Amino acid sequence: MKRYLPFFLLALSAAAAEPLREGDIIFHTSKSAQSRAIQAATHSPYSHMGILFRQRGRWLVYEAVQPVKMTPFDAWTARGDGGHYVVKRWRKPLTPAVLARMRNVAKSLAGKRYDLTFEWSDEKMYCSELVWKIYKRAAGVEIGRLQRLRDFDLTGPEVRAKMQERYHGHPPLDEPVISPAAMFNSAELVEVVRR
Repeated sequence: MKRYLPFFLLALSAAAAEPLREGDIIFHTSKSAQSRAIQAATHSPYSHMGILFRQRGRWLVYEAVQPVKMTPFDAWTARGDGGHYVVKRWRKPLTPAVLARMRNVAKSLAGKRYDLTFEWSDEKMYCSELVWKIYKRAAGVEIGRLQRLRDFDLTGPEVRAKMQERYHGHPPLDEPVISPAAMFNSAELVEVVRR
């Protein structure tokens, strides 16, 4: 038994050193003006998110910015307030087949323009919509409850200013929306890293 102990400890330390898995969902607080409005509307500090993939030995965050793209992990986390981030994982293990489908769905959405008006179409994408649709289409799971724009707290000054800027007094209040907060709070996810 003793001769196997070093191998066991090595495997255990490797697992502890690499807590991330492909398909994990990462959240942070963006430093943008839009972030402040999202935080106020959702009553959550988490305003931006992406999905983790590994390529050529390094971690990347697939995210909807301008445009939808892969961003190196370190660059993505550095953009968050104080470098803080939280990684959550779907409760069920992602099989190689599901991960392959995730990559295919992600590839089909690459290069899409960022959706400033949060529309529920594939023409443009915002961050939580991108991750939600990848999980729905590849794994058949809905992470977080879809809401309508009218369900959010639209009373704060940051929110009202952004609504006026984006919708010119005519917000589509019945537009389906998935927020980072709804996904962060989903019972389908468990927290695996907080830094």
